[in-house]
Amino acid sequence: MTLFMPDYRETPYWWDQAAPRDLPKSAFRQRADVVVIGSGYTGLNAALETARGGRETLVLEAGDAGSGCSTRNGGQVSTSIKPTVTELTRRHGQERARAIHDEGAASLAWIGAFIGDEGIACDFRVAGRYHAAHSPQHYEALARSIATPESGEDDGAHAVPRTEQLSELGSDLYHGGVVYPRHAALHPAKYHRGLLDRVLAAGADIRAHCPALKIDRQRGGYRISTPDGTIEARDVIVGTNGYTGRATPWHRRRVIPIGSYMIATEPLPPALMDEIFPTDRVVSDTRKVVYYYRASPDRTRVIFGGRVSSGETDPRLSGPKLHTEMLRLFPQLSGTRISHSWLGTVAYTFDDLMHTGVEDGIHYAMGYCGSGIAMASYLGMRTGRRVLGLTDSGTAFDGLSFPTRPFYTGNPWFLPAAVAWYRWRDNRAMRRKAGCPPAHS
Repeated sequence: MTLFMPDYRETPYWWDQAAPRDLPKSAFRQRADVVVIGSGYTGLNAALETARGGRETLVLEAGDAGSGCSTRNGGQVSTSIKPTVTELTRRHGQERARAIHDEGAASLAWIGAFIGDEGIACDFRVAGRYHAAHSPQHYEALARSIATPESGEDDGAHAVPRTEQLSELGSDLYHGGVVYPRHAALHPAKYHRGLLDRVLAAGADIRAHCPALKIDRQRGGYRISTPDGTIEARDVIVGTNGYTGRATPWHRRRVIPIGSYMIATEPLPPALMDEIFPTDRVVSDTRKVVYYYRASPDRTRVIFGGRVSSGETDPRLSGPKLHTEMLRLFPQLSGTRISHSWLGTVAYTFDDLMHTGVEDGIHYAMGYCGSGIAMASYLGMRTGRRVLGLTDSGTAFDGLSFPTRPFYTGNPWFLPAAVAWYRWRDNRAMRRKAGCPPAHS
């Protein structure tokens, strides 16, 4: 049996219902109040604020609007903050640490309210997340993390021991986990399309296939060079995240682009989907090279993602590797074929935190470390409001140092070795603790 369906596609499953739109190019605009670079969640939410605030807004996009990771992700919506309160306290002090974690919760609450208020039809639902532990030690750490007031997890999160795991997930490979009931799911491409429609309705211009090539500061603003011509703007917002390029070298030195790969299965029987996802939650795990998966919004397919290659590869190679890992977790899916295999680029940072601020007068928000739906939207909104000079534009990330490393210029030459090391360590922990055979890598 071939692994791929006859109509297999190397485009996101989400695009079957909401593919990136081919926007017609209007007359080239040589001036704008605000130029936004990037048409993902960050850029569109920023543009929505500035356009509705009366600023003449132009969004520049290197490809089709929505062709980046904003329509390629898994549709899992979380608080986005990866470091624990304890870790953040060591770095920034208790008050700032608590504020950062509170900002994550605020982003999650905000996006649900925003989608409802705007009437965006994107299959949004508060399903909860099951975060699974790949070793007993990781389960104990997860359980401790929600057991103390200092954890920052005061949203009803609760531990699920391994003996009760089948009530949450149809796999016995993990050692229990934690449920975060306020986490959510959506259709990422439908959400992006809803944003796009509202930005256009607000009067902003979105110019696709027109990358920013260079940004020069000048009196009263900036000059942005593009293949179509030069634009003068009073304010610039950078929201490029994993696709940050040479036009903004300061930002490029501070984000690590990483390919994240996904597959969708062929349609499956309802009873099998109920066995795998009995509570219909989204799922992630504690491995450093994380895997994440969920049911499609109509509960007919498994959407399964993760980092499966030490270096970047193509979907026809990554698809079988994801499929192997999926079967390792769910042997009952043996014989299931792949209908879609695709990838997107996320941006990690050297401190595992997202960042927003102003550098040399240029506004930015980026570095969501693979968990950006809520936070990218929220920080995009805050960035747009900061450009408007509104008093409620501040965040707990303001003023944080945005670290880089000596000699790093945006090319993550160290990534293959780092991913290989972490995958070996993750697999070793799972084999040793669960008695599993070696995994293919």
